Formats: sequence, structure tokens, C-alpha cells
Amino acid sequence: MDNDLGGAGVIERLWRYPIKSTGGERLRSVEVDERGLTGDRLYAVRDAEGKFGSGKNTRRFRRMDGLLHLSSRYPRSTPEPGPPELLDPHGNVVADPTAYLRSHLGRDDVELAREGEISHFDQLPLSVLTTATLDWIRQEVPGVPVDERRFRPNVLVRTPPGTPPFVEDEWTGRTARIGDTLLIEFLRSSERCVMTNQAQQDLPHSPLVLRAIAKAHDNRLDVLARIVTPGTARVGDVLELASGPDRPKDGTPDGVIAS
Repeated sequence: MDNDLGGAGVIERLWRYPIKSTGGERLRSVEVDERGLTGDRLYAVRDAEGKFGSGKNTRRFRRMDGLLHLSSRYPRSTPEPGPPELLDPHGNVVADPTAYLRSHLGRDDVELAREGEISHFDQLPLSVLTTATLDWIRQEVPGVPVDERRFRPNVLVRTPPGTPPFVEDEWTGRTARIGDTLLIEFLRSSERCVMTNQAQQDLPHSPLVLRAIAKAHDNRLDVLARIVTPGTARVGDVLELASGPDRPKDGTPDGVIAS
């Protein structure tokens, strides 16, 4: 990597989603390995056909409305990601996640499943969003509550005043250092789906969010990355960009953001 580094912003929030397509948990620090944030989307709701609950229908995923009203977290007493806790819409931990999911979704063929041979990610393990882009979206849809939870990033970066929206586009093809050892490579942006419009907890449903992104930026938002060198990410860490493109050729495919 080019040693000429510049601070692009500071990590303001870190998000991990223990159960795919549910609300996540905010962290102060987290270990990051080749797979992504430790335990991120390690569990998913799986149906009888082996498809995972998501915000869309694809070869691997099944749209399951209602998951965003739930949230998940790992028990603080657990040193390694074990079975996560599933929280109901009121924030209460449910006793039996699979039984609750079947009742909540109205399906008797679903279960909470740990990742096996088939990845729970759409493709890439890390999503990064800037406050510059988030602030622009708020201005475009006045009256609609918007925060980063609609876009499910792992990392929200606070950018300096005057940073233009969609600055993430300029990071594609570049590497960045976070903290002492974590090194990531930005590959592409996410193509957004109707999940950005869906209601979750205190955020109401609104089609205006996706419509604004589609009109201004071809339905794309954030920047996706792979992990080059594992390390630790902490709130307050500076994200330092390499001065120019630096893309190791490893055959990593393009992808869309995991839900």
C-alpha cells in the first residue's frame, strides 16, 4: 500500500447484525477478521428450502417481512460469538428464538441457523457509510426520519465539514487503514432495494428514501470492502486512505450489501 495516507474521517458508530436482516447492536470496539466484524450476520433465519430471511427474493434469499421489527445481540458474558439473543419489537429477549420467529413471521418452516457452507453475506463483508451522504439523504426527504439504520452499514464515518455527499465513490479501488493494524480494500458500492424503505422500530415506512437514492445516484449507496489485514476497529479511530488506487488482484467478486 502507498504509505502516503490521509484521514478521510473518524469512526462515529460501529454496527454488528448477529442475525441477518434484524436490527443490530452498536459497539464501541470489535475485532475484524477476513469474514468481517466478528459474529456479523453469523446467524440467519432459514426456511425449509434452505433460503435465508432477507429483504428480497434471490437464489439464496427469501423476503421475510417483519424481521426488521426485531433486533439481535450477543450476550455480554459470551467471550466468543455463540447463539445470539433475539429481541422482540419492545426490546425484550425472547426465550426460544425459533419458536418466536415462527409465530412472528406466520411460518412453521423457519429456524434460527448458524452459517455453514453457504454464506449469509450477499458478497462482501464490510459496508462503510459517511455522514456526508447520510446528511444529504436527510435533506432530500424532509419530514422522514432517517438515520444509518435504514442502510445497515457496519461503519459510519464522520467526515469533515464540506465533504460532498457520495464521497464514498472516490474510495473505490483504494485501501484504508483503521487503527493500528486493520487494513481494508474498497471494491464497489451497494445497489439498494426496498429494504431501505421498510419500517423498523421507530423508523416509519417511506418510499421516498429509495426514490431519492435512485434519482440522484442510480440506486447506489455506501462503499463495500474486503478485509486485507485483520485488526480491531474502535469508535474514534481515524480512517486513513491510501493516496491512490491500490487493488490486490484476488478475484473477489462484486456484490450487493448483505441485509
